[in-house]
Amino acid sequence: MAVEEQKQIAIDYYVNLMRIKAHETGENKELDYQIKVARVKLSTFSIDTSELEF
Repeated sequence: MAVEEQKQIAIDYYVNLMRIKAHETGENKELDYQIKVARVKLSTFSIDTSELEF
């Protein structure tokens, strides 16, 4: 898999997590952890997540 494909998959995954987070009414520690992990993965590609947040 090409690096550009990996980047796109990571971005899509992060955006999906953020969509879930936006509609979450309670505390969800697992979701919060998955978002942190996704941010770290994106940072390894030098992708700024601040532009992807709702």
